[in-house]
Amino acid sequence: MLIGVFVVPVAAAYLAFFGWRPAGHTNYGDLLKVTPLQQTAGATYDGTPLDLTSLQGKWLMVHVGPASCDAGCERQLYLMRQIPITQGKEQSRIERLWVLTDGDEVAPALLLDYPGLHMWRPTNPVFVGQFPAAGDPARHIYLIDPLGNLMLRFPADPDPKRMMKDIKLLLKASQIG
Repeated sequence: MLIGVFVVPVAAAYLAFFGWRPAGHTNYGDLLKVTPLQQTAGATYDGTPLDLTSLQGKWLMVHVGPASCDAGCERQLYLMRQIPITQGKEQSRIERLWVLTDGDEVAPALLLDYPGLHMWRPTNPVFVGQFPAAGDPARHIYLIDPLGNLMLRFPADPDPKRMMKDIKLLLKASQIG
């Protein structure tokens, strides 16, 4: 019995180290080459000048698209509103941004439905080209880190539970923002 007390832990450690491998973790969103955003000057929807560097220090969930919002756009805005709420006390670390790619008017109902959503038009249209997508960037939700780097793109028609999990892990691992 005395030999078992010493041998069993050593054998278990050996098996755990050489035999058992935990499954790797994969994130849901596509990690992008981390790049700082350029040409961040612009104006809010009401015309007030706003440089996106003023939002640094927070995680930014971003939708890039025209002011005429279709069903896909509305779903993304809905997810961008709901997912930070699911983060509990960490929700104050997340801001939401809609990058308007045209000069059209936003439907008044959207203005009421999404309080706290930053609606912003870039001064330089080149800004929108920084958001990589196989097709239209309006099909994705992007994540910008607190240092102003574009770093993650969620798939088109994303799974909210998997998005929540990714963001929860990022907020837990991050000491900034």
